[in-house]
Amino acid sequence: MRFIYLLITTLVIGSCSNTKKTPDFAQNKVVAHRGAWKTKDLPENSIASLKEAIRLQCAGAEFDVRMTANDSLIITHDPEYANLNIEETSYQELSKFPLKNGEVLPTLREYILAGIKNNTSTRLVCEIKPSKNKERGLLIAEKVYQLINELNAQDMVVYISFSYDMLKKLEELNPDVHTQYLDGSKAPEVLKQDGIDGADYHFSVFKKHPEWITSAKKNNIALNAWTVNEEEDMEWLLKNDFDFITTNEPELLLKKTTQSLKK
Repeated sequence: MRFIYLLITTLVIGSCSNTKKTPDFAQNKVVAHRGAWKTKDLPENSIASLKEAIRLQCAGAEFDVRMTANDSLIITHDPEYANLNIEETSYQELSKFPLKNGEVLPTLREYILAGIKNNTSTRLVCEIKPSKNKERGLLIAEKVYQLINELNAQDMVVYISFSYDMLKKLEELNPDVHTQYLDGSKAPEVLKQDGIDGADYHFSVFKKHPEWITSAKKNNIALNAWTVNEEEDMEWLLKNDFDFITTNEPELLLKKTTQSLKK
């Protein structure tokens, strides 16, 4: 009997110790666009700029994902890197050209591992770049999801894309993932109907359609705006109580959000 009691106690304690802690994300609305790179002249989309965004305790660090010819997922914005077409070039070839701080071109695995290490404040805002055709795009979305799942990092990640099909694929894989649409062409009620969680549009779209702000809040659709670098635009978005604001000037926006909270 004593053995059974000890066994049950051990299992309960083990179960509790393996319970994953939900991240206590920063509440400052600031998403550092391609990381926090500008002030310290770091490369955009680098692990260094990611770590700086985490150090600043931004609410999010945005980054871009593309897939190489040999199906490696890498962190970079443009369809070309070092004058090479990414979709037609292997990672082995692309990695011969380091970032300006000496970093090797980061893979998604390396980036996510760096992003979840000692970080409970900063979401990883993963922009999956559209591909040359729909089928390859859906494959990329699935591979990104599978890798992040393998690394047990889903609760840290928000997926964003200009491809509606990619986002719907992610929702099909797991309705609990967080997705935001970038294109600016769909009203919040349409996003809700399709299971998309957020409207992450250029700030000018919301100025043109202020009714979408009201609709998003009514439909529990997250509001995010890009890429907001001018103080006047930051203040307008803060006044309208956006959930997130994506910027190349995270330090400035952090000051603005602090001032806004004091009012």
